[in-house]
Amino acid sequence: MDLATAGLKTTDHDGIIRIDFIERNILDEANIQLIGEGLNHVVDAMDEPKLVICFENVEHLSSAALGVLITASNRVGSKGGQLRLSDINEQILEVFRITRLDQMFQIYDTSAEAMSAFS
Repeated sequence: MDLATAGLKTTDHDGIIRIDFIERNILDEANIQLIGEGLNHVVDAMDEPKLVICFENVEHLSSAALGVLITASNRVGSKGGQLRLSDINEQILEVFRITRLDQMFQIYDTSAEAMSAFS
C-alpha cells in the first residue's frame, strides 16, 4: 500500500516509526478511511509496533478520525506494541480532553519527547 495515497508519511527511527499526516485538515470521510487502512498496514507489518503519530501539520480533525486512532491504538496494543501521539495543537488537544481520549493515549508535546519515552 502506498502510504502517501493514504495521506501519511512514515520515517523509521531505529525501529520506532514516526507517522506524519500530509494533509492539514483530516475531515473527509474517504480520506479518513484511507488513513485507517494506512495505519493498519503499518501496524500489521510489525511484530511489536512502536509508533509515534505526529500531528504537527494538522489543523482540523473530525470525530471519525478519532475513531480511526482508537482502532489503531487497539491494534497496536493487541500486538504488544506502544503508540504515542505528539505535536497536537491546542484546539485539537481540547477535543481529546473533552472526549477523555487524553487519558487513553500517551500524548507528548514533541515527537522527540514521544520517541525518547519508549523503553
